[in-house]
This record gives sequence, C-alpha cells and structure tokens, in this order.
Amino acid sequence: MSDSDHLRLVSDASGSVDVAPGPDGDRPSPAGVTPRPVIDSVLAPLDGRLADLVALYEDLHRHPELGFQETRTAAEAARRLTSYGYDVTTGIGGTGVTGVLRNGPGPVVLLRADMDALPVTERSGLDYASTTPGRMHACGHDVHVTCLLGAADLLAAARDHWSGTLIALFQPAEEVGNGAQAMLDDGLYSKGLVPVPDVVLAQHVAPFGAGLIAYCPGACMAAADTLEITFHGIGGHGSRPETTVDPILMAASFVQRVQSVVAREVAPKDQAVVSIGSFHAGDTANVIPDQAVVRLSVRTFDETVRARVLAAIDRIAGAEATASGADRAPQTKILDSFPVTVNDSRTLRKVNEEFTQLFGPQRLFAYDPASGSEDAGVLATAAEAPLYYWWLGGWDPEEFRTALAAGRLAQDIPSNHSPYFAPVARPTLTMGVQALTAAAMNRLEAAGN
Repeated sequence: MSDSDHLRLVSDASGSVDVAPGPDGDRPSPAGVTPRPVIDSVLAPLDGRLADLVALYEDLHRHPELGFQETRTAAEAARRLTSYGYDVTTGIGGTGVTGVLRNGPGPVVLLRADMDALPVTERSGLDYASTTPGRMHACGHDVHVTCLLGAADLLAAARDHWSGTLIALFQPAEEVGNGAQAMLDDGLYSKGLVPVPDVVLAQHVAPFGAGLIAYCPGACMAAADTLEITFHGIGGHGSRPETTVDPILMAASFVQRVQSVVAREVAPKDQAVVSIGSFHAGDTANVIPDQAVVRLSVRTFDETVRARVLAAIDRIAGAEATASGADRAPQTKILDSFPVTVNDSRTLRKVNEEFTQLFGPQRLFAYDPASGSEDAGVLATAAEAPLYYWWLGGWDPEEFRTALAAGRLAQDIPSNHSPYFAPVARPTLTMGVQALTAAAMNRLEAAGN
C-alpha cells in the first residue's frame, strides 16, 4: 500500500484476540453463503499448519526485498505452490509468481498478494526484525504473502468442496505502483499465463485491532500521482542576486501557493490531497543555483477532480516561473501513478455475508475511503472483473483498545510505512488465511453444482 496513513474508523473497532467462529454453527447459512459445516471442514487443518505459517512470516520479515527484487520471496511462494499441486509460472513482470489450480467447471477466482518491502530502517525491536539495513516490511506485505500461501494450501486440500479455477498471484513492486501493470504487460492475461479471472480478491493488513475486518464500498482508496517539477532559473554568486533568476525563490513560492489548490479549487464535497515531500536545490550557501526540483504527491478519488488538480498545479508552477522572469517554463514529470481502487458493491456484500457467518457481525466494520493508494485494481480492470479489497486488523488488540479509548491512535499505534510497524502474528495470520479462504469459497461454485 503506497503512503498509507491510519484509517479513519467510522464504527466501533475495539479489537479482540478471539477469532473463533461467530454465529451458531447449527444455523442455516444464508443463500449464496458456503454451508457452515463445509467452511468449517475446509478451515479445520489451519490449526495444525499455523506454526509453519508463523515461521514463514518471521522468515519473510527478516529478509525484506524491494520492488522487482523479490527473488527470495518469489522462490518460496513458487516452491510452496508447486508442493500444493498448482501449475506455477515464475518471472512474470520480473519477479511475479502465479499458481493456477483448475478444479472443474465454474468461476475463475484470483487471490492477490503483494511481495515488496520498503527502503525503511526497522526500529520495531522484534526478535525477527529485518537483517538487511535500510529495508523493512513496513507495510505488511510479508503478512499478505503468508496468508495467501496458507489459503492456497487449504483450498488445494479442499478440492472436493468446490468447483472452478483458483489463481494465487504474488505481485512485485506494489509500493512503486507498477508491479501489477508489469505482470499484465508481460502477458498475464494476453498470453494466457493465467485464465482471465471473473473476480479479484485482495486484503491488506492495517493498524487496527487484530481479529477485525474493515471494508468500504465503491471508491475505497485514492488515485495517486507522484510529480517531479523542475524550476529553471539563472544561477550566480549569492552576493549578486540581481544578476540571477532565483529558482529557489520561484519553487518556494510555488510550494506556498500550491496549498491553495485543495483549499480554493476543490469543492468541500470532493476529496483531494496535495503534499510536498521533497525540495532540492543548490549545493553551497554562496551560490544561487540554476534549478530547483520539487516532488509532490497528489491524491484524488474522482477523475474530474484529478484532472482539475493536476492542471492547477501546472498552472501555478508556470505562473510562478513567469512572475520570477524565468526564460524557461518548468518541466513536470509523472514519476508514478496509481488509479482509484474501486470495490464492487455486490461482490463486497456477498463476501461480507460469508465473513459475517464465519466471524460474526461484530468483527466487521465500515471505514471511510483511505487516501493511501493501491494497484490491485489494475488486475481487475484489465480483466473487466469486479474487485473486493478489504482491510485486515493486525495490531495487538489490547494496545489498540487502549489507544482508541484515549483518543491516541495516531500517536500510539504506528501506521503502515512506519519503522515501528509490527503486526502481531496471531491472530492476524489466522484471520487473514480464514478470510481469503472463505472469500474464495464464496465466489467459487460448490462441488456438485
């Protein structure tokens, strides 16, 4: 998840370590929901496999790999998928891995996990902390890989209970926004490396109480554009500024003025974020440089708003250059771009019925759209398939409850991308495996249909 912050909770999310089944197992299942005895049977082996999954998670956390460098992680995913009986393809889009399990007629269901870590130095104090300086699984992708492998194992062992085709997809480079597209460009669908899915399902661990699932219908995560704007001036001696066109002043004026875009050009009913994250100019105190480079992040939830904001940024940059007397217009480069992540409401509703039967309604809660960004939706859009992307609680429930009660979530619970981000293995992995497995069963056909 790119540049995620804390989710703004919109209903109670106190957390719990208990992830035992919620509703009474003797109650009839709602229409379209996997019968309770069947889902219990499918999930039954998990307890005996959990120790291995915890060991896998800790191993992945110790050995983080950046985007398009996930060779060790990919090799382990491929090895395990092969042992479960999947048809495995490696090296898609660089380091991507897929496992396909064909099990008779029925829907094609794609489960996706991202694999890459971040260039962050870990400060969590975990005994299984990163062994690679300057790299860390600070966004929980090690959780995602582990949960998907656990679900792939359970679903392969339960082939008597479902019909259709299952795809387990391990994606590189989510953090830089082009891993999913790289897999598509390498022929994921066009060359038949996997069948085109009928639905795409994914989850992301987040800093709220383990044992909970959060969901958001419709646009659930923002489009993100990372821009680099280079302002051109005329350099010279710091003692004679009148002989120069100062790009630092030009860029600094832009930084101030661009804050007005959200405040004055975006309607209150719409959402947008414009944040300056980098400003580089010059090398020494007594020389005015000939250029200044600003990098900024733009988040929007609507294409019309996105176009308006990007146009305003270009307009302001150009106006500041003109006002400064620059003889060359600023240059804008888009460094990366994520589309809006949009959940299909019908798929969300049907899978949530499965979650409600399995976990109980008290473990599901709604959240407002998050200004972080994702590229899982690219896989669904390319297939013209619905997407459901949900959040998996990963923080120690007692710590989360205490911080929530005190109104100190932002201060006391480290967010994704923090060097202190440390999901607890249990019950996070348990619920993550259960959720992926149950969601897949909900979208596959029951055996014998």
